[in-house]
This record gives sequence, C-alpha cells and structure tokens, in this order.
Amino acid sequence: MSAVDEALQRLGELAAERGLRVAVVESLTSGRLASTVGAAEGAGDWFAGGVVAYLTDVKERVLGLTPGTDPVSATCAEQLAVGARQLFDADLSISTTGVGGPGPDGGHPAGTVFLGWATPEGIGHRMLALTGEPEEILDETVETAVRLLAFHAEGLRAAGPRRGAAVE
Repeated sequence: MSAVDEALQRLGELAAERGLRVAVVESLTSGRLASTVGAAEGAGDWFAGGVVAYLTDVKERVLGLTPGTDPVSATCAEQLAVGARQLFDADLSISTTGVGGPGPDGGHPAGTVFLGWATPEGIGHRMLALTGEPEEILDETVETAVRLLAFHAEGLRAAGPRRGAAVE
C-alpha cells in the first residue's frame, strides 16, 4: 500500500469515527487533491467537497483572500484553507498553492509550494521546495497534502452538531 493510500485510509477512519467533515481548496493542483480524497473509501460520508480557484479575484470573492496577497505565499495558503473551512462548514480543510513549473512565476521558482490548513484549533502552513518535472511536483504536493490531512485529523475531537442538524 502506498503512502497516499495509507494516509487516505487513516483519514477516512478518523473522519468516520469522529464525524469529521473535510474540505479542500486548490490553486496549484487543479482538482487532483479533491479527486484523490474523493476516491477514498467512505468519502461520501465525510468529504464535504473542494474548490479549484486559479484567478485571484475568484479567490478573493469566494474564499476571502485579502486583495494584494501574494498568491504564492504562506498567507495565501492559510487564508484559502480558512475560506474553504467556512464555505463547507468543515472541521478540517487544506489548500494548495504554488508554482508547478516548468519555469518560475511571479518571482517564485518552480517547485515553490505552500499548503495551508485550518481546523477549529487554528491555522497553519507548510512550505515545500520541490524539484522535478511539473507532473512530479503536482504528485508530491497531493501526497503531502493527503498526509497533512491525516495528521491534522488525528488531533481533532469528534464534531459537535452541525448547523441545521436536529438536536434531540
């Protein structure tokens, strides 16, 4: 079993056991992360969904990115994760942003990647400096994002009642 498969399996187990709701937002990975997470066993019960947003104005309008924020930055990654968590009423969200290559973009070298996450306990990011062809950069970004989702799910407690849920 691959590292991604193991992380997905653990994420699915934790999400199911604890009633967690997971969401993703992608700029760099163009839907690959959502496709990977959505293919996990039982994802229909805990994967709220994802947003693919490339254009800055869409990130600002839909996800609350502060105008003028560098799209390849820790600040952007964190704001996107917070926006996705709010949009999907999720317990855990992760974002991907960066430069896939083959060349630099906006003053950032190819392989500069930021992953952001948001949980009820806080927000954070991880910067990656990857090498290789664009396909390899995207694959490694998705793998790292899935591992981060599983890692952060470990620290979350069972979710409380959702908005609109009947309380007995």
